[in-house]
Amino acid sequence: MRIGINTFLFACPFNDRHCRWFPKFRAWGFESVEIAVASPDDMDWAHVRRKLDANGLVAGSVAAAFGPGRDLRGSPAHQQATIEYVKTLVDRMPILGSRTLIGPFYSEVGRADAETPAAKRAQRKLVVRHLKALAAYAGDRGVTLCVEPLNRFETDFLNTCDQAIELVEAVDDPALKILLDTFHMNIEEKNQAAAIRRCGKRLGHLHASGSDRGTPGTDSIDWTGIAAALKAIRYDGDVVIESFTQDVKIIARAAAIWRRIEPTQEEIAVKGVKFLRKTLR
Repeated sequence: MRIGINTFLFACPFNDRHCRWFPKFRAWGFESVEIAVASPDDMDWAHVRRKLDANGLVAGSVAAAFGPGRDLRGSPAHQQATIEYVKTLVDRMPILGSRTLIGPFYSEVGRADAETPAAKRAQRKLVVRHLKALAAYAGDRGVTLCVEPLNRFETDFLNTCDQAIELVEAVDDPALKILLDTFHMNIEEKNQAAAIRRCGKRLGHLHASGSDRGTPGTDSIDWTGIAAALKAIRYDGDVVIESFTQDVKIIARAAAIWRRIEPTQEEIAVKGVKFLRKTLR
């Protein structure tokens, strides 16, 4: 189980100059980096790989960004744009040596409406069809897609672990797994540890964030229960800190970070990785 850091904590969009953080990531105790890619052309992928290698790090995962215009249940144009975006990321990931692509592939983040039951059924059918094709495409190239449930304020489509299990079972492809996030689970799950146990081998990735989007371990989440659940299902994937601050303006706005939750970005990373290494291993 590697402990990683998502680059959204320090930059968006991520580009070549942000590789300057890699020596610090390694010094703080991280083993992997989750490269958040808003646009595939924002960075020189080979350059990023060289900088990771030089600092003894791996690109454990690539995080896809689903802003306006990327929506598998949206307009035909938005559906096509999303498909092309995901395929481009899959095609370029071997450059980084990464085999895990994560995100809420089904919809634009922030789309949360009171849809009719008929509309929900139609949207689910559409998303399942697209994810079948994308999972097949990714699997043929050695990449696993990990779909992420979000809280009710960020999506109306997929909020809980059980809903994610139903979606993955409907797609029925080993290249599609589930990403669970402790922040979202803190809102949507009755018991986070129990949700992890139900997810079982379907769990392909885990985001660690405080209950307030801050530092893991300084919050009200039952981390001891989560650690026991991960051991029970023999989880051996990455655990990635995905927390946000006001320093990265575009992410702060998207994630509704209206106040300073922690003193600095570095404090989240340094205290977070120390806590996770101690608690999860």
